Amino acid sequence: MAAEQDPEALAAARPLLTDLYQATMALGYWHAGRAREQAEFELFFRGGPFGGAFALAAGLRDCVRFLRAFRLQDADVQFLASVLPPDTDPAFFEHLRALDCSDVTVRALPEGSLAFPGVPLLQVCGPLLVVQLLETPLLCLVSYASLIATNAARLRLIAGPKKRLLEMGLRRAQGPDGGLTASTYSYLGGFDGSSNVLAGQLRGVPLAGTLAHSFITSFLGTEVPPDPMLAPAASQGPRVDLAACAEAWLDRVCAHLGLGVQEPHRGERAAFVAYALAFPRAFQGLLDTYSVQRSGLPNFLAVALALGELGYRAVGVRLDSGDLLQQAQEIRRVFRSISAQFQMPWLESVSIAVSNNIDEEELTRLAQEGSEVNVIGIGTNVVTCPRQPSLGCVYKLCEPLPSLAESRAFAQLSLSRLSPEHKRLQQPAPYRVALSDKLQALVARLRAGESS
Repeated sequence: MAAEQDPEALAAARPLLTDLYQATMALGYWHAGRAREQAEFELFFRGGPFGGAFALAAGLRDCVRFLRAFRLQDADVQFLASVLPPDTDPAFFEHLRALDCSDVTVRALPEGSLAFPGVPLLQVCGPLLVVQLLETPLLCLVSYASLIATNAARLRLIAGPKKRLLEMGLRRAQGPDGGLTASTYSYLGGFDGSSNVLAGQLRGVPLAGTLAHSFITSFLGTEVPPDPMLAPAASQGPRVDLAACAEAWLDRVCAHLGLGVQEPHRGERAAFVAYALAFPRAFQGLLDTYSVQRSGLPNFLAVALALGELGYRAVGVRLDSGDLLQQAQEIRRVFRSISAQFQMPWLESVSIAVSNNIDEEELTRLAQEGSEVNVIGIGTNVVTCPRQPSLGCVYKLCEPLPSLAESRAFAQLSLSRLSPEHKRLQQPAPYRVALSDKLQALVARLRAGESS
């Protein structure tokens, strides 16, 4: 029933995604008659990740999905019976078969909330045996998701609001589950999209992606497209041989750039033409397969200008090696020069995307004023969190309520920390706290009403 109501239920973590000691402790609680005793655990982290002061709480949706689907199947129980002592009371396994999370209550920070050291991300209350079994999977689901979201948020803060950030680290991720989690929660943390198609299908993450070097190197330049003809964008007028048109534009581009017409790689140009025929409204060029300035850029311009004659607009170029900042600035200068020379104003604003092991330091360079970079693809340094590979969350029982004397001592300690101006009984200074935007607006309205 759950699978019918929730299309993602099949992706929920399985109950045995846990440590063996959770099962052995469960047996211990059951033997001690404490299986149904009420208990509360708190899940929190002790220090801000990456040397920062905050984290983003994430993974709650995965936790809820796990809790809703939590039920030990016969095969699960049989496997546990095979790893626990052979003289374990069969009644314990019957108890396990009946378990679910219907008596479990979870209080949590909303997904995407700012979280701070020592403040619980989750508070889990329910029968002791069950909430103990939840420890490892909840830690697994929350810790990595929150770490990825926080890492992505840091990268977004460095990049600023105008740069487009794309996560493209699936091939570098720690397995398929790690890849899906990274793609999902980097988007939550502020990235604009991902190359991970499964993240788009299951989680609704916007997708992005064009072509790789292998596509370009697969062409020699001797290939003949089955149909090189392309109709104008407005669907009016005769179809044009795009390859022939690009060759004509190449002569003009090379003359303007001071290049020999034989310098740009024929195979690269054939690859660009093939891609443009497949995606005339979304043509992009990867420029650094051979030489950016002497091959990739003139070949891209020849095809882009041929498309431009037919009313199409190339959408971007990508760089994947070398000094990305310097090359982007040089490419933008060429775009402006070619745009003015051939009266193609749209060419000035063609997007420049970069990728290649970009970390926080390189991102700082690329985000600076005048960088000319529009889109930044980050893989390894977002999905693996190399600066801190674990958030270090813990899952601890609540301590017993303090005695009245202990509470009294805490109250006196709290009072002792108040400044004298706040302790005054007559006309004390207001104790300033941070207010939400809504509360600030309310206070402003109330003050305006008083003054009138």
